[in-house]
Amino acid sequence: MSTTHAVEGDGGPPRSSGAENLGEDAGATSLLRFATAGSVDDGKSTLVGRLLHDSKSVLADQLEAVERASLGRGQETPDLALLTDGLRAEREQGITIDVAYRYFATPRRRFILADTPGHVQYTRNMVTGASTAELAVVLVDARNGVVEQTRRHAAVAALLRVPHVVLAVNKMDLVDYAEPVFAAIAEEFTTYAASLGVPEITAIPISALAGDNVVSPSANMDWYGGPTVLEHLETVSVVADPSEDPVRFPVQYVIRPQTAEHPDYRGYAGQIASGVLRVGDAVTVLPSGRTSTVEAIDALGQAVDVAWAPQSVTVRLADDIDVSRGDLIAPAATSPDTSQDVEATVCHVADRPLTAGQRVLFKHTTRTVKAIVKDIPSRLTLDDLSQHPAPGELVANDIGRVVIRTAEPLALDAYADSRRTGSFLLIDPADGTTLTAGMAGNAFADAAAEAAPAGGADDEGWDF
Repeated sequence: MSTTHAVEGDGGPPRSSGAENLGEDAGATSLLRFATAGSVDDGKSTLVGRLLHDSKSVLADQLEAVERASLGRGQETPDLALLTDGLRAEREQGITIDVAYRYFATPRRRFILADTPGHVQYTRNMVTGASTAELAVVLVDARNGVVEQTRRHAAVAALLRVPHVVLAVNKMDLVDYAEPVFAAIAEEFTTYAASLGVPEITAIPISALAGDNVVSPSANMDWYGGPTVLEHLETVSVVADPSEDPVRFPVQYVIRPQTAEHPDYRGYAGQIASGVLRVGDAVTVLPSGRTSTVEAIDALGQAVDVAWAPQSVTVRLADDIDVSRGDLIAPAATSPDTSQDVEATVCHVADRPLTAGQRVLFKHTTRTVKAIVKDIPSRLTLDDLSQHPAPGELVANDIGRVVIRTAEPLALDAYADSRRTGSFLLIDPADGTTLTAGMAGNAFADAAAEAAPAGGADDEGWDF
């Protein structure tokens, strides 16, 4: 685990035997998805604005608009926080409410940044922004240290299995750039985040307002020898070897042209969620359990021998078996178990509550089935990771445990094993509103933080 300034090599293309053609010199164009989080007034929006400004990722007209808005508020210098706080309410209150996505690039890497809100009442927004992130930047005000909301952000990052966390200790200029202040905060946060199972933590002392250690090294902190924020973002390794994961291929569409040129063509199109798929592989189609062999793989109109996540391809099987949208193609030897009973940790995102006995739609990859919320055993208190038993319902921003019964068997992986095939959504069947985002299996890597599920609800009246 990195606690100060360990830097790994740039994430280039994944390499594995049998997949040597995954690309040449892709390091300069690799993509990093990252999210930012921080308590109110920690300077998160200023950090993002500084990052965009100093990396020359801001258009001239955008900067002019920020300068005009800043002058109108009586500020002599541009308020870089206005580059990301785009809602009127955000600018008036000086806070972040919505998730702001920003796209920028440097010569070394492309970035998708999700600037998430820090307020506790916007926990669902942070979950949305961090759900696909490979790295999370958690800001801490050097004057205040690790506060309750900081621990919440670390817990959400651990819950979502974000593999890399950067602790940005901001406003170091207001504590005279004192190394002991930074060291104490870094030690406290690292100890807490490590107890949640966060695999890598990198602490960086910064001043977003002055630009210290954001893009350029600080002349005021010669005691710090690690990377700047941008340098770490450019060099952190986030590309995993796909051959280490089992193949998961959710079928999105069945292609049957039935033309004179292709009278018998039957292909199954979709995006490979994980792993490396090869011609000749023995596979199982779930949930039916029928087996076959990969006869051909088509990518961009060309036949290929091997494909890997996250490529979109069309797979043809040697046997003419029933395969439909929502089915999952997986290796015969390492296929997931299918079940109609799902235990999971969820974050409720809708304004109306989720209750036991409620009928919902369960969306997993490309498959959507009817389901019922069988039980809500507990609600998680992020402040101290305690479990509140039998809450009866989950309201907006609540994180809790649920037990769900689906109308049809599903092939879910544990979220700890696969963020893609271990996640799901609960949807209101009446109007299509997303109710809840779920993660199958245990909540945290530390099993001690997990409470045992309570007993199930009454099954009477179920129709599946």
